Amino acid sequence: MNKTKFRLLVFFMSLSLIGIILVQLYWVNSSLKSSEEQFKFHVQQVLSKVAYKLEEQEGEEFYKIYSRYKDSTGKVPLRQDLLPFYDKGSVKGRGETVIYSDQVTRDYDEVFFDKNRMDDLVKKKAKGIVADDSKKTANGGDADRWLRFQVEGFLKDFREYNYLESWISKDRLQKMIASELLQSGVKTPFEFAIYSNGMSTKIRSSNLKVGRDMYSHPIFEDSEGYSDYHLLVSFPNKQVYIFSSIVGITSLSLVFTLIIIIAYLSAINQLIKQKNISEIKTDFINNMTHEFKTPIATINLALDAIKNPRIFDDKEKVQRYLQMIRDENKRMHAQVENVLQISRLDKKELDINKEQANVEDVIESAIEHVNLIVEERHGTLTRHFSAQRTSTLLNDTHFTNVIVNILDNAIKYSPDEPVIDIYTENVKDFILIKIKDHGLGMNKVTQKKIFEKFYREHTGDVHNVKGHGLGLAYVKRIIEDHNCQIYVESEKGKGSTFIIKMPLIN
Repeated sequence: MNKTKFRLLVFFMSLSLIGIILVQLYWVNSSLKSSEEQFKFHVQQVLSKVAYKLEEQEGEEFYKIYSRYKDSTGKVPLRQDLLPFYDKGSVKGRGETVIYSDQVTRDYDEVFFDKNRMDDLVKKKAKGIVADDSKKTANGGDADRWLRFQVEGFLKDFREYNYLESWISKDRLQKMIASELLQSGVKTPFEFAIYSNGMSTKIRSSNLKVGRDMYSHPIFEDSEGYSDYHLLVSFPNKQVYIFSSIVGITSLSLVFTLIIIIAYLSAINQLIKQKNISEIKTDFINNMTHEFKTPIATINLALDAIKNPRIFDDKEKVQRYLQMIRDENKRMHAQVENVLQISRLDKKELDINKEQANVEDVIESAIEHVNLIVEERHGTLTRHFSAQRTSTLLNDTHFTNVIVNILDNAIKYSPDEPVIDIYTENVKDFILIKIKDHGLGMNKVTQKKIFEKFYREHTGDVHNVKGHGLGLAYVKRIIEDHNCQIYVESEKGKGSTFIIKMPLIN
């Protein structure tokens, strides 16, 4: 997959994921709005039912006073006759003059206050029953409508000259609202109050706060739909309640979205890894080809030289070329063996037997393998052995290869004469081996990747430093098999220090 296709694939996958997340957020927002509208609808229904019950109760309370007067006097009362029966007393005592009827009213008094019809209408009003408007009076008026008008006048007096709390109980109103809310499926705490002309009455809950989440409904409306009284209800935990109504399906949606995100990131990660592996393998093949090309070319040149009659008789030169062929052959064999060892390590097939050994002796053995190369490049390799205890459990061959690989890297990545220092020291029950060079050094990104299989840091030309990216991967695997740890400290342009931490044998 080329870079353009890979980028397009990642772009469209990312776009699709963002689209899914946006759709989920839109759905959650729409669900919240829908739940809020449904909540508002239920609350308004509840308030309408409570207002209806309050009007029923008002009619019943008035009818008690009306019946008491009628039973005690034997006549149908006029509006002013009932004033002394109200809590606030007669309007005359308040210095007010009220005219209740004009000439038209007096002309129809006998019709308006017919005993049977008045009783029937007041009872109907108390029960919230609307009278039939089909009956007409002899002179063309609507008797029932006029009677209702008169009853509304009685109720207006009852409301104006009676304290609400004298016949409406705060606790009863609270239970009434709670019962209606429960029947509508609204289960959340609420506060309430009755307001008159925009002012709060004493019928209110103690924690009511006027704010956004309040609902209002008129009560005690007249025939024209006008009312001075409103029932207010607020819900302090409204948002929590609304969100809780969709939290189940929303949580499920979020879980599935999270799974999609994780799967997407995993897929992208795998694609990037596969792309990197493909690039690394291509690089590995190129490097291995280069590594084999040089010794093969050297062997061919040596063989051609030996075939030359002038050189064939010169035993010293023949031996020299034969040694070159032997060395290059060993080099190719070492490369193949290194690849095979890594493969066997990956398959857990490499059997590493460990025995007690002096780790400094193993380091000395490794130094012998690279000493000639250091001398050839006019470099120096200095020992700083400070450890008092050096007995460890290790495999002599593989651990020697570990030190050789690290030293070989120090030599290869030193552009000038290699200057290498080897330190040993004891820290508690461990021995630390530090191999320090003054070469090219590494940045932070490279430090995290150098122990990965096939990874090589390029320094301009791909093949300017020989290798195939398996040396340090092999080192890491052997170190881990010895229950040891390896770290690297490095700074670009200032060299690197490899630190091996090994447990000691008491």
